This record gives sequence, C-alpha cells and structure tokens, in this order.
Amino acid sequence: MHDGSPSPSHALFDSDEVRDVLEATFYQAPAAPKKPRSSTRGKYANPSKTSSRPPKPNHYDVICISMYTEDLLSLDAKVDALKQRGHRRMTRSALIRYALDRLALEDVPRPAL
Repeated sequence: MHDGSPSPSHALFDSDEVRDVLEATFYQAPAAPKKPRSSTRGKYANPSKTSSRPPKPNHYDVICISMYTEDLLSLDAKVDALKQRGHRRMTRSALIRYALDRLALEDVPRPAL
C-alpha cells in the first residue's frame, strides 16, 4: 500500500545532482562533427592551438583491418614461436612489418579471373 511519500528511487532521481548530470550530459546540443583523420595530421598542425596535453605521435597511425580467423591463428602461432626463440618483443604488427619489408612484389601470384 502507498502512503503518499516518495519512494526511495523517486527521491534519488529527484535530487539536484542527478538533474545537473542529466542536463550536462543528455540535454545539451550535439557536438560538431569531427574532421576525418589524415595521415598528415601532425605535419600541418595548427600552431595557434595550445593544449595542456603533449602532442600525439605522428610517426604511425592506428588502423583496423579484417583478417580470417585461420590467418590470425597462424599469425599468432608464428609470433609465439618467435618469442620462444628469443624475440621477446615480437608482436603481430612487428611480424607484419617484417614480412612487408621483405615482400617481393614480383613473387605475388596474379589473381585468377
């Protein structure tokens, strides 16, 4: 039976703190869309912008690629084998970079049409 007093959950959600959080988070104008990333983003940085954060490194980019599960298993097995042979800092990306440096484009088979 209800005695007319607010329930504990209503008392919680009626607080000024919750109202302030909702107003600051959910009920504000949407942010302007971000500009797309460019691989030259550090090269042409705006010198008039000042930030308390240190500048982001511009000697690499983080990318996302898709690979078949079997290929990832093979890549991970090779990384593990190299680590067992003493290559302590071997990673997926390090092995891919090594392979790309040694790839002879002439040896890549042409796709069947």
